[in-house]
Amino acid sequence: MRKLLLIVVLVPLALAGGWWYFHERNLPASGPLYREYAYISNGRSNTVTVIDLRTFQPVRNLAVGTEPTGIAANPAKNEVYVVNSGSNNVSIIDAEQNKVVATVGVHGRPYFIDVSPDGRRAYVANSGSANVSVLDLEHRNVAATIRVGANPGLARVSPDGSTVVVTNRADSTVSLIDTARLAVRSAVTICMNPEDIAILPDSTKAFISCSSSGQVAVVDLKKDKLLALLDVGKSPVSLALKPDGGELITCNFGADSISTIETTPNEVLSSSLIGSQPTRAIVSLDNARLYVSNFGANNVAVYDIDIGKIIAVLPVGARPDALALSQNQNYLLVLNSGSGDVAVIQKRKSRKLEPSEYSLLTIIPVGMQPNQIVVKSFLLTKPSTDGR
Repeated sequence: MRKLLLIVVLVPLALAGGWWYFHERNLPASGPLYREYAYISNGRSNTVTVIDLRTFQPVRNLAVGTEPTGIAANPAKNEVYVVNSGSNNVSIIDAEQNKVVATVGVHGRPYFIDVSPDGRRAYVANSGSANVSVLDLEHRNVAATIRVGANPGLARVSPDGSTVVVTNRADSTVSLIDTARLAVRSAVTICMNPEDIAILPDSTKAFISCSSSGQVAVVDLKKDKLLALLDVGKSPVSLALKPDGGELITCNFGADSISTIETTPNEVLSSSLIGSQPTRAIVSLDNARLYVSNFGANNVAVYDIDIGKIIAVLPVGARPDALALSQNQNYLLVLNSGSGDVAVIQKRKSRKLEPSEYSLLTIIPVGMQPNQIVVKSFLLTKPSTDGR
């Protein structure tokens, strides 16, 4: 079970990265310089598959380090970063050329990477060496190594860029890193086996799922203290925060359910059965739809948040895990860890001959044991020379 959890708890880190870039710079969703790609880390193939989301065709299989796991996009420049757990390094991909342009060594068994809002730094949780590597993305080197707790799984940057929250899975704590000083300012004891992290848009609170205790911890990031321990379902392995920050959804892997938490009063509002072994979830930008991958049922559930009801269940590949949405929110990408492919689900207005709002558009083969997916949209800084 522990091995399974290590596979499924990678958070859809930076899934909003492509949207952020598009929104802030008002990019056109078409034209000769517009690009939108999905990047998938393939753990047993030692590759990253690049899929062109304008055509839904794979365009590259990039050789990276061994056992690639976490992956993130830079919100301020056209780069993507891949953590290689087996070779203890990070591959840097130039998204305009779709090729690996640099490799930076870190420490033992890196697992997760997150990028600061200004795009200047990345933080890598090294699960085998109880530290976090801080990468200077301009100079492509390690700026600092910060000691944290035992077996750190995730290191997530707050939206204001001032704090990095690190889950220390082996000692039931979170380390809070001050990004100005590049030092741990507090260690807060929470609940057993902390895994996923969600931080409110105003950076005031962090919510941490604890898979072994069936709880979500609420930590005040201004006073560095535990506010509450909320009981949810068995084995909450991942969290999905609504873009407006008002509600948080937990995927309770061992209870076949989701729980909804109201983030202002720190209260569990409800729990609902969603499918067999839910692992990941993502909320649409309009706060209306929740998509949940059911690892044990080989399907994706579509949950209408406003009415509190499942409105569609869509078969996909084997052991669906990580999820991502296209920039226009019309396509849901489902990474199938068991069958080594990505299912593309289309959302559209119902029509007379196609009354369903959702349908399976295509399935795209990737590599062996895909772990994570991120979407990056951008404008080329200069015309492409390869026609893509």
